[in-house]
Amino acid sequence: MKTIHINLTDENSVFTNLVNDLGGNLSHENGETQLTIDKKLGAGTIKGISLENNKTYLEFDLVPADDIEISIESNNKDSINFLYCSDGDLTHTFQDSKKSQTIEAYQTTIISNITSTRNTIKFTGGEHVKTTVISVKTANAVDSISQKLRNTFITDRNDDFFYCGSYNIKILDALQQIEGVKNNGVVRSLFLNGFVNIVLALELEQHNKDLASAESLDTNLTKSELEMIEQMSTYINNYYDSNLQVSHLQKKSGLTAVKLQEGFKLMHGQTICEFVKTVRLKKAEDFIMNTDMNISEIVYSLGFSSRSYFSKIFKEKFGVSPTVFKKRNKQVVLTA
Repeated sequence: MKTIHINLTDENSVFTNLVNDLGGNLSHENGETQLTIDKKLGAGTIKGISLENNKTYLEFDLVPADDIEISIESNNKDSINFLYCSDGDLTHTFQDSKKSQTIEAYQTTIISNITSTRNTIKFTGGEHVKTTVISVKTANAVDSISQKLRNTFITDRNDDFFYCGSYNIKILDALQQIEGVKNNGVVRSLFLNGFVNIVLALELEQHNKDLASAESLDTNLTKSELEMIEQMSTYINNYYDSNLQVSHLQKKSGLTAVKLQEGFKLMHGQTICEFVKTVRLKKAEDFIMNTDMNISEIVYSLGFSSRSYFSKIFKEKFGVSPTVFKKRNKQVVLTA
């Protein structure tokens, strides 16, 4: 087993240590650093960026050839770490502790070092794990959010704090939006800060829910059922023009209508019907702005059976009819 040490008190050295231990190729773009690990040690990438208000964002997307331990060092009572697995499982251990904690996919995890100065996370060889670590330094915090985090997870605590709570698919959705940010420069930085703050808010929301209902999880869905909800969401995004009735999704997923609806409400805050409508309207906006298709062609290509219904829900979403929206977009393009 290979052990890699990184020190979050010196952010500049994090990727230097990683490349020294893992080899591979290092690249820098828009303030972000990415390491593609040496093929001898497996496959995958490690990404990182420093954000406003003393936040650091790290993403590990790895299939190591053998077991790898990453030892993350920080000052005690200095930082709070929010860890979330999008895919696969890993284990966490505090410095000098013999007790390991398993963190499964979709579980919310909050960690603060009170007496120790090191967290070790272990990746199992041959297994794909995708996890993010958002580290917030709070020792000299001046912003209200960091101060509140410090008061909740550090102040008045005498022992290391580890919370691994309920499964939460909304966090996965927010992290996927981070991956989808294609802007550059200041705009990208603002988007990343925004989405990272959303992830933190969802982690805290889940923690508060779990405290309020310590004996029950936020959902009765199992991990495999949550994974199927994610697959059905991707299916709808890819096949927005097909038959997307609940009965069809039931057959495809093997889940009951009740579980499908519960999963979509949990992940997207919408029923299946509302989610399908949202996906199709987003695609309609893209078609109007970026193609020469007329409105009837767009209606047909999106799987709507009625142009009048499409016009109605489009106006509810965008404030104008599809025809007016298309004319306005053409005028903007002509004057640009």
